[in-house]
Amino acid sequence: MEQHSNAMSAGTRAGTSPNAGSGTCARSAFTYMCIDLKSFYASVECVERGLDPLTTDLVVADPERSDKTICLAVSPSLKAKGVRNRCRVFEIPKEISYIMATPRMQFYINYAAKIYGVYLKWFSKDDIYVYSIDEAFFDITHYLDYYHMDAVTLATKVMHEVYEATGITATCGIGPNMYLCKIAMDVTAKHMKPGPTGERIDTLTEESFRERLWDHRPLTDFWRIGGGTARHLERLGIVTMRQLAHADEDMLVKEFGIDAELLMDHAWGQEPTTMADIKNYQPKKEGLSQGQVLMRSYGFEEAKTIVKEMTEALALEMTQRDIYTRHVSLAVGYEGARDWKLDSGNMMLDKATRSTNRLKEAFLKIYERVCRREEGTYIRRFYLNASIDPVEEEQFSLFSEMENDDSERLALEEKKDNKMQDVMLKIKGKYGKNAILRGIDLTEEGTTRERNAQIGGHKA
Repeated sequence: MEQHSNAMSAGTRAGTSPNAGSGTCARSAFTYMCIDLKSFYASVECVERGLDPLTTDLVVADPERSDKTICLAVSPSLKAKGVRNRCRVFEIPKEISYIMATPRMQFYINYAAKIYGVYLKWFSKDDIYVYSIDEAFFDITHYLDYYHMDAVTLATKVMHEVYEATGITATCGIGPNMYLCKIAMDVTAKHMKPGPTGERIDTLTEESFRERLWDHRPLTDFWRIGGGTARHLERLGIVTMRQLAHADEDMLVKEFGIDAELLMDHAWGQEPTTMADIKNYQPKKEGLSQGQVLMRSYGFEEAKTIVKEMTEALALEMTQRDIYTRHVSLAVGYEGARDWKLDSGNMMLDKATRSTNRLKEAFLKIYERVCRREEGTYIRRFYLNASIDPVEEEQFSLFSEMENDDSERLALEEKKDNKMQDVMLKIKGKYGKNAILRGIDLTEEGTTRERNAQIGGHKA
């Protein structure tokens, strides 16, 4: 739901809620639940080995990478021993013995699809919002009467069925809006007594949220408050939700802009966005992007290979989706620098295109313009973006009505390039992504072959 925050507007921050009263979720206009699959990747690996995910010490990480690689998942028993989620391998205490499982991203996707199939037995897809591979929101408002169950009973039955189908334990939060069910799942459910399959469930209302969590610390435990926002609030003397709820609104708007509305709503346990809002959401501007964190440091010249490879991948995706672009941008990140220190630039093209050669020329020009070349500066990440351009038919009439020989030559070259991309897509679709490669992909600097065998930057 993070990408939908622009659709949110400030709710009425009253002192009491129409759902207030008990600590359970009273029937209100809406009832939502959020389910999280506990340490999903690690749990899948444990289940596949016939081990108990709740008692087995296991991490999901690629042993072929250095000990600086991030653990994609850490089992609950390791977390109980102080090993934090998403840590690096070298940060795991040496005295702890554990299993290291190589990531299998496609395998996890298949597991998640099986679990989604369980959800569909209970709910319409229109009432499910898949937030991530291991987390989903559900609008269960109308299902309580249909199944003749209260929310906790319904959630319990769904989680038990997930466990029976996959062996995966889940945690659930329930609330009158999507924020409160998420907070119930993330913050308070972990302190509840586990059920027969290890599942944990808790419910929050606006009133119980204020009673139980207004003085909770740290603020980073709350959804949508990251480290940067928490530090900004602390500089303003705000370290709890109670203080945030009673802060001067004009001051918050001055400090946080439009995000202040979201902060104030959430401080009161309110969230105006509904499942229908999310399902109907359309971004104002669409685009395609390619991102890559490099496995080693690259110098200025050799990193051009990466720019070319990523451009080719972007152009092929544009061909596959039959879209064009007129505006492209590139960002470069360096060794030892955080994302906010990226150097970036953009370029407006004279005509909409999806030609590999034209896009490659544009991205390389941006790269030459913005990338640092100082001695000792090495590149570790790239981000390429192409805004989708609504191409009108007359824009391409230039292919048949050329004003001069040079423009005709360029147009013919672009047609040839587009035909080549179509052929490459057909071959890759039939025989695999590595069935056809360019010479640049076979160089020492190239990463395409390895990336084609990955999903999300990890082994498929």
